[in-house]
Amino acid sequence: MLYLKVLVTGATGKLGSALLTQLKASDYTVRTTSRKKTEEIGEFEWVYSDLLSGEGLEAAVKDVDVIIHAATSPMKDSKNIEVTGFENLLSKAWHIKHFIYPSIVGIEDIPFKYYKLKYEAEELLRNGSVPYTIARATQFHSFIENLFLSKPLLKKYVIPGHIKFQSVDVEDFAKYLIEQIKAGPQGRANDFGGPDIMTLKEMAELKIKVNNEARKVVSISLPGKLYKSLLEGKNTSPAQKTGEITFEEYLIGKMN
Repeated sequence: MLYLKVLVTGATGKLGSALLTQLKASDYTVRTTSRKKTEEIGEFEWVYSDLLSGEGLEAAVKDVDVIIHAATSPMKDSKNIEVTGFENLLSKAWHIKHFIYPSIVGIEDIPFKYYKLKYEAEELLRNGSVPYTIARATQFHSFIENLFLSKPLLKKYVIPGHIKFQSVDVEDFAKYLIEQIKAGPQGRANDFGGPDIMTLKEMAELKIKVNNEARKVVSISLPGKLYKSLLEGKNTSPAQKTGEITFEEYLIGKMN
């Protein structure tokens, strides 16, 4: 059996933590890297690194066979982390056998700055020399809930209810990414989509039902190309309903 050393960047984030949880049961030698060491890292080897300054990156990638790049920053310093920092990492990773890059379904069709930066990072991989797999997923269940369904207004979810999502559980996607290690470099892998395509209104109504909330849903329309692209389902992948954990199961799991 070939034993590989796997580096997980962004090990303290939601996806990074899910990856580490599942890698504990694997035969891979695992190293983690981030700016801060947290309890989630557990017994795994940890190396300090900073994507932007480049400090620690050489030590992080040393003797590594596979990188799963879970480091991301959608809200703060996005350009620096998603592109500039990514370039810094790639410049040190010339010897890597397989670079696995988690990305997002529909980023070339959705006019959102963070998505454009993710697409720019994909281009860096496509135009580089490192063997890679780009694995795109639909949005995480937790992302949808936190962004749209966490702050009701006067006991109402006031939301763009007609836009569509095919949300997926982060644990499902982490499992899929780990499977790509054995599959080897594929370029662009099949998209990874959640098991159901639902409108945001349907998701809000499901949360009300599961949590037995005394709330109502008020649906609004929004102007602009971003709203139109989500309305058209550009962020979904109907042919790839690969995930197993539904949004309802995610909500129920949070209660237990």
